[in-house]
Amino acid sequence: MEHSSWLIDTLIYLGAAVVAVPIAKYLGLGSIIGYLGAGILIGPWGLKFVTEPSDMLHFAEFGVVLMLFLVGLELEPKRLWDLRKPIFGWGSVQLFGSAALMVGAALALGADWRLAVVGALGLAMSSTAIGLGVLVERNLMATSSGQSVLSVALLQDVAAIPILALVPLMAVSAGPHAADSNPWLDAGKALAVIAIIVLGGRLLLRPALNWIARSKTPEIFTAAALLLVVATAALMQLVGLSMALGAFLAGVLLAESEYRRELETDIEPFKGLLLGLFFIAVGMSIDFRVVLDRPGLIAALVVGFLVLKALVLWGMARVMPLPGPERPVFVILLAQGGEFGFVVFQTAAQAGVITAPVSSLLVAVVAISMLLTPLLLVAADRWLAPRLARSQTDMPEISEAQEAPVIVAGFGRYGGIMGRLLQANGVALTVLDHDADQIEVVRKFGGRVFYGDARRLDLLRTAGAEKARVIVIAIDDPKQSVEVAKLVREHFPHLTIVARARNVQHYYELRDLGITLVERETLDSALMSARSVLELMGWEPHEARTLALRFRRHTIEQLEEMAPHRQDEAKFIATAKQGRQQLDQLLARERAEAAQRKASGGWSRDDDAG
Repeated sequence: MEHSSWLIDTLIYLGAAVVAVPIAKYLGLGSIIGYLGAGILIGPWGLKFVTEPSDMLHFAEFGVVLMLFLVGLELEPKRLWDLRKPIFGWGSVQLFGSAALMVGAALALGADWRLAVVGALGLAMSSTAIGLGVLVERNLMATSSGQSVLSVALLQDVAAIPILALVPLMAVSAGPHAADSNPWLDAGKALAVIAIIVLGGRLLLRPALNWIARSKTPEIFTAAALLLVVATAALMQLVGLSMALGAFLAGVLLAESEYRRELETDIEPFKGLLLGLFFIAVGMSIDFRVVLDRPGLIAALVVGFLVLKALVLWGMARVMPLPGPERPVFVILLAQGGEFGFVVFQTAAQAGVITAPVSSLLVAVVAISMLLTPLLLVAADRWLAPRLARSQTDMPEISEAQEAPVIVAGFGRYGGIMGRLLQANGVALTVLDHDADQIEVVRKFGGRVFYGDARRLDLLRTAGAEKARVIVIAIDDPKQSVEVAKLVREHFPHLTIVARARNVQHYYELRDLGITLVERETLDSALMSARSVLELMGWEPHEARTLALRFRRHTIEQLEEMAPHRQDEAKFIATAKQGRQQLDQLLARERAEAAQRKASGGWSRDDDAG
């Protein structure tokens, strides 16, 4: 049975993830909190399915390595060079500014200077895994906050070199546990390994991948990709540096390679699985015995270091500057502790700089901060970000009464096209939008848009809703769109509503309000593309146009037939299947009739009316 224990442990890890993550995402907490919760559930302080989380933590840390490799693939060397100022500038401000504040606070409370320095440097680091994982999950990597988080995270990985060298130097005066290694020699080895990775990557990686790709064996290319990441990570670990930093350098060197996309495709599945196991291991590693023994001290330390780091980060966010709604994500992701803190505290304990109980206490503080991060993000999304979004603009709301016969609520990718067509034909419009960035873009091109939320009754009155004839609801968010429709139905029943539906569910919600002029936003564009494909496959333009129009009319009729059965899934599906069969038969007849007309010379390509 001992030989199969690893298999049982893996089964437990995967089973916990499969159960916990969907529940967490359903509750709006995100996958990371699901993984952390799963780790607590199956760990030593939960159901005790796994009692030694350290082994899994070392193995699953490879997920962080793979993630940094993929991040590096997205950053070409030139782009990375362009980021040098935020990396070494703002990254240094965050790391050393936060550490300085924490050292000062610790010394003021009477802590030993060695403990103050080690604790501050360990807590000043942030979790690269959680930070970049959240950015990827929320598709925020390309935003200014995403790039800022990445820059600071990269500086922290680079700072691993001097920080790890500093711990042995402190141990020199710490007593009999002094380290035998020479920190200057270690730093030289580190720089030599980085030079080997950079030069080897430039000279050898592409030819080697080209030779492997010629074998046309996908599994060997996947094996080569994993070998590349493992080798660079192992080299960095050999000299005591961050494995993730080595993988990141390898990714950057291959960012301009023709094999970049294939490498991403091969690595991505392993990264996601191992990163999930890493978060599970972090959840299991929380020593609740330490927490229960000194809950007040733990809580004070967690709150204290989060507040101190948040003060530094909020000041950075204002100076950089970051858009108001992006600041909470930037602050929360970098205020937490990080996995590197575990290494710092364990190394310091082994060197005798701090005691083992103090190390366990600090590790618990870091782990709890990592556990709290997703919860803080959810709270910020619900209460803080909307307020910042409203306060970030000094754009005045619509204040002068308007008298245009048409009101357009929402002037983005859908409402903008409608509005331009109407204005080009001499129709006067009053356009409302509450996205300040979108308004600025429209105004640069000479458009006239008023800032205002169409869900407010007073703004609709100012926009001239009492005298207008038509209101176009082209708002992106389905919930907000329905709210505006209800408001107009209640207070301005004379207005004819023309609405955009984002999907079928949104379509039905608008139809339930009695709105008949509803268009699904992607239907016509998809049909136009389908017409192009039919013509490329040999259909005549007029024939393709006719088939697309038949499909459109039948689809709309089918939606109306299915509407009464939305609460009865069986009838709803049966009606949909019946409609699909009818459509297939209808279009088959259309094709047959078109073939007969074509054979008799009834029409040709010149008859295209599309």
